[in-house]
Amino acid sequence: MDIRFDGRVVLVSGGAQGIGRAIAAEFRDAGACVHLADIDPAVIETAATLGAHGHVVDLSKRAASAALVNDIIAREGRIDILALAAGGVCGETSLPLDGITEENWSRIFGANLESVLWLVQAAAPLMQQAGWGRIVVVSSGAGLRPSLTGLHAYTAAKHAVVGLTKQLSVGLARYGITANSVAPGLIRSNPTTERQWQSYGEDEQGRLVDSLHTRRLGKAQDVAAAVIFFASEQANWITGQVLSVDGGRS
Repeated sequence: MDIRFDGRVVLVSGGAQGIGRAIAAEFRDAGACVHLADIDPAVIETAATLGAHGHVVDLSKRAASAALVNDIIAREGRIDILALAAGGVCGETSLPLDGITEENWSRIFGANLESVLWLVQAAAPLMQQAGWGRIVVVSSGAGLRPSLTGLHAYTAAKHAVVGLTKQLSVGLARYGITANSVAPGLIRSNPTTERQWQSYGEDEQGRLVDSLHTRRLGKAQDVAAAVIFFASEQANWITGQVLSVDGGRS
C-alpha cells in the first residue's frame, strides 16, 4: 500500500521527541508539509532536523492553540491533518489518591485532553470548508483500562480522549472529516517512559513483556505507522475507532 500526502499540510502536536517525532518523520517521508508543536523548546531543533516547521506552544491554552492554527493557515493556506500526540504524565510518578491536587490534575488534563479539544476546535472550520480532514489522536492503553503508571489523572484523561475522539466523529464525519485514535502500549521513546520502564525492575519488566503476544515492546515507529494509515485516503470510511497498538496485550 503506497500512502502519500503530497500537497497535504499536517500539524503534529507533541512533536519534540518520541512518538510525535516519529509521526512527523513518517509524514515528511510521505511528502507532507509538516508543522510540529510542543511546549518543549526542543521542538525547534527537532523540526529543523526533519526539515519541518517548529512551534513552541502551550496547547492546553485555547487562545494559544487557535493562534497556532491561524498561523499555519496564514502561511500554508490550509490545514488537512491533525496528528495529536501531545500529553504524557507531566513529570508525575506514582502519585497516590491523596496526593492529587487541583494543580497536578489540571496540568495532566490540559496536556492530554484540552490540547486535543482546542486544536480540533480551531482547525475544524477550515476542514469543513474543504470537505476533507483527518484527526488522529494518540491516546493510550490507559484510555481503555487502568494505567501502568498508576496515575488517576492520566488514566482519566486518556479515557476522556477516547470519548472525545468518538464524539468528534459523530459531528464531523458528514463533512468528510474522520476522527480516530491510536492507543499504544508502553513505548520506550522518551526520558519519561524510560524512567517508567526502569522503575519496574527486572522481574516486572519480564512479566510485562511476557503478557504481550509479540513478546517484545513496541517502537515509536509502530505507532506512527498506525497514525499514517488513519490519515490516509485508504482509511476514508473508518472513523470513530480506537486501534490498540500494543503487541497484543493479554
